[in-house]
Amino acid sequence: MTATPWTVKGATGDWEIVVGLEVHAQVTANSKLFSGAATTFGAEPNSQVSLVDAAMPGMLPVLNGECVRQAVRTGLALGAHIHKWSRFDRKNYFYADLPQGYQISQLYHPIVGEGELPIETEAGEKAVIGIERIHLEQDAGKSVHDLHPTMSYVDLNRSGCALMEIVSKPDIRSPAQAGAYVAALRQLLRYVGSCDGNMDEGSMRADVNVSVRRPGAEFGTRTETKNVNSVRFIMATVEIEAKRQVEVIEAGGTIVQETRLFDPSSFTTRSMRSKEDAHDYRYFPDPDLLPVEFDDAFVADCLASLPELPLAKRARYETALGLTPYLANVLMAEKETAAYFETLLAACATAQGRPEADVARAAANWVSGDLFGALKRLGKPIEASPISPQAGAELLTLSADGTLSGPLAKQVFEAMLETGEGAAAIVEARGLKQVSDTGAIDAAIAAIFAANADKLAQYKAGKEALFGFFVGQTMKAMAGKANPAVVNDRLKAMLAG
Repeated sequence: MTATPWTVKGATGDWEIVVGLEVHAQVTANSKLFSGAATTFGAEPNSQVSLVDAAMPGMLPVLNGECVRQAVRTGLALGAHIHKWSRFDRKNYFYADLPQGYQISQLYHPIVGEGELPIETEAGEKAVIGIERIHLEQDAGKSVHDLHPTMSYVDLNRSGCALMEIVSKPDIRSPAQAGAYVAALRQLLRYVGSCDGNMDEGSMRADVNVSVRRPGAEFGTRTETKNVNSVRFIMATVEIEAKRQVEVIEAGGTIVQETRLFDPSSFTTRSMRSKEDAHDYRYFPDPDLLPVEFDDAFVADCLASLPELPLAKRARYETALGLTPYLANVLMAEKETAAYFETLLAACATAQGRPEADVARAAANWVSGDLFGALKRLGKPIEASPISPQAGAELLTLSADGTLSGPLAKQVFEAMLETGEGAAAIVEARGLKQVSDTGAIDAAIAAIFAANADKLAQYKAGKEALFGFFVGQTMKAMAGKANPAVVNDRLKAMLAG
């Protein structure tokens, strides 16, 4: 399904943009695609390089089966066709950080075929973006140009790391859709566990293919902007490159098929080199690797290992738990948030002896409100929360059973953040239990009536707005510990007497 067009307003009329993305996602695995070298991010340069990664003579690649499993799991999560027979090819090109002088990749027989990814932009526009294929390939090393005035250094730690190249169809029609696609894909990969999605570390990055055409016309000549590593930059690349191409064409120029780079400091793209076609890489089957073959049982095992996926989770939150679309989306956005919420929900339901659906709204509001606010202040992710889901459930249960009023619950919450103590212990130690004793509340109300005889007379004369004054005074007299519902009931009764 092709998304709704987004046009560029040119001097000679409207232009439609056509975008396809090639997302490179580093596979979650303890070792590289064809060697046993480690893949830990941030290690000392050239400290995770095997003889295979460095292309020493006579070193033969050995396929990492976990990388195959993760690629298949990703394909299944995208509803894609899984090829039980695939093959690795050599893609020949020459860079200082590519020791072999070729990259082991898949072109003609990728491990995963066509699939699709539903997306929704921040404006609420929905579309389904086609997936052309997913293939496995090895990453290159990294050239470092800023450590010496006249020389470049090469770090081969990344050389040989397993990548899934996830190639979309040219179905994307706007910067917003490009951003939504990458965000949805990152979310899916993190849920599946096949990639950590850390774009700032380079473990997920996109090559952005952009062309422009008159609405409904044939595809134009595309350019490819390499290695864009944030959702915001990908959206910017689409918009900037589309506008540049329109300006070139309307000025009488021709778009050249080329590879470009995005400059985040100036928000421009610049030419890097002419874009090669597949035949320029002289692909041929890798003679050191047998084809990859597996059976239906392997695919079934991969399918059984998948967790509940984001869209299914959001639908369950809305239907089974009765959450609003907004709350459902917030809570399933990151898998760590969903895990925390579901542990909290189960603990609340058990503690209160109620179905999860009955306690879901209170739990969701607390996570998205109080907890998120506190974590933002502390600069902590939810998995490092000072308040565990079980401790949060204790606090919410004390609120639900009337032990704590809303203001008292916030006091206890702040004390939990500061001390790490449980809610019940803080309530007991600090005497923060809500007062529902009608005798104590009646005595406080009587004292307020005696001290404010003039206002009492005004109320009885018809000035009913003073009811709020009496509520506030009663709560103040009882240090905020009085049960607001009981205060309201007793005030109404005593004012009517």
